[in-house]
Amino acid sequence: MRLLLCLFPLTLFAQADPSGLAAHIRLFTQIYSIVEDNAAEPVSAAPAFEGGALPAMLRKLDPHSVFFNKDQFEQLREMETSTRKGFGSVVSVLPGRVIVLQTMPASPSERAGLQPGDEIIAINNVALSRFDMEQMIEYLGYTRQKDALLAVRRQNFPRPLEFVLSPATLNAPTVERAFALAPGFGYIRVSSFEEKTGRDLKNAIERIGGNQLKGLVLDLRNNPGGVFASALETASLFLPSGTNITSVRGRSKKQENIEVPINNDPYKFPLAILMNEKSASGSEVVAAAFQDHKRAVIIGIPSYGKGLVQSVFPVMGGNGLALTTAYYYTPNGRSIQRRYEGAQIDPTLNEAKAGVQPDIAQHPEIPTRLQAFLDSNGLITTYATKWVRLNPKPQPGFVMPKSVLDQYQRWLSERNVQPTLAEWSIDRDWVQNRLEQEIVNLTLGVEAGDEIEARRDPQIQRGLTEIQSKHETGARAAIFAPVAPGSPNLHARHRAHPF
Repeated sequence: MRLLLCLFPLTLFAQADPSGLAAHIRLFTQIYSIVEDNAAEPVSAAPAFEGGALPAMLRKLDPHSVFFNKDQFEQLREMETSTRKGFGSVVSVLPGRVIVLQTMPASPSERAGLQPGDEIIAINNVALSRFDMEQMIEYLGYTRQKDALLAVRRQNFPRPLEFVLSPATLNAPTVERAFALAPGFGYIRVSSFEEKTGRDLKNAIERIGGNQLKGLVLDLRNNPGGVFASALETASLFLPSGTNITSVRGRSKKQENIEVPINNDPYKFPLAILMNEKSASGSEVVAAAFQDHKRAVIIGIPSYGKGLVQSVFPVMGGNGLALTTAYYYTPNGRSIQRRYEGAQIDPTLNEAKAGVQPDIAQHPEIPTRLQAFLDSNGLITTYATKWVRLNPKPQPGFVMPKSVLDQYQRWLSERNVQPTLAEWSIDRDWVQNRLEQEIVNLTLGVEAGDEIEARRDPQIQRGLTEIQSKHETGARAAIFAPVAPGSPNLHARHRAHPF
């Protein structure tokens, strides 16, 4: 038997082993020895253990307990910082299409000569038309980790251009957007929690008004969590000293209550939190603390339901292990963790109460047939690119002339896209907003474009309504409303992604 049984001092604990661990280890080593000696093909220990036995064992615990080989462990450590590799551009992702919206100063994209409005039609000789939205996003994430050959279609050029881009380490701030929704009322989006998120969030609040704000919409939609200490720091910006944020309980860890530090000076303006089905982990802990203490109104749809404490252990050979060691509980003592079929998750968890349930159910924008058609075929971005090429560059505060909408309607008709009068009447304001947003994306930047998008986002607008109402009445408690059944996000419009 080539597998060394001496690694396991079985004889020392075989008699005092009520769980039968020694017998299971003997069985495992016997089977491995038989496979190693008799399998039709030679057996390599590394893939057998690192790719098979260890992941299979951890999978029975829960989906988040994972073995990392050396390369994967190094990538994990890289992800714990707020830097990412990429080409320094922001692109609009449509089904089968990728259009450049913005290139960052001194980035690989800008140095190579990419321009807003360029359409990337292939990367490394792989045509992007073959991908759906989710596949496209995954492929873009993969290709920006190493040198990439881009085939690009540019208006008024007879044939595609080619660019070779080398990725660079880019700063990836997690406090992505901060602007005024209305005089005195702010909006901030936090995409995840990294080491600097708490500090950056405070700076963003001060930049748009600080304690003079009348209210804030804090957008945690699609926020998967991240560095837990940063999530706690974020909660402390809005809760008084001594307030319980969360508690931690586990089999090998006695209960620990995590509270806001003493001498804390929190913001006191009304707060609305936006959540969706992709808000998880740290973002759920923050939102649940605000909800239990009635510090904010939660708007959106139920969150993901991930309340596990993950501990990362370096192990021999440069490998690593992420292991669930405890659960987070809200200040009112509820676990937000969802149950997983076939996993050893606490059986007392109630699936019906998993995640953070919104105080006010507000679904995202669901596209009409015309909206979905225009966006999925890139007809808005294509026209915006043409308009930008033929007109003076917009200045900050740009409002698209109404005449552009009529010109766009004629342009669509020339391409045999002829909405009915009813469709056009229903979607006219939406088309106006989207065209204006895309023109601003291409000229003034995606952040300015997001301010325009916020005007039509029903969840953001509901958040604004709530904090305005609370400010006007002088109330500081969250406003509760019946929770309607959740529905999937069917919105198929373009999304901006880093590349």
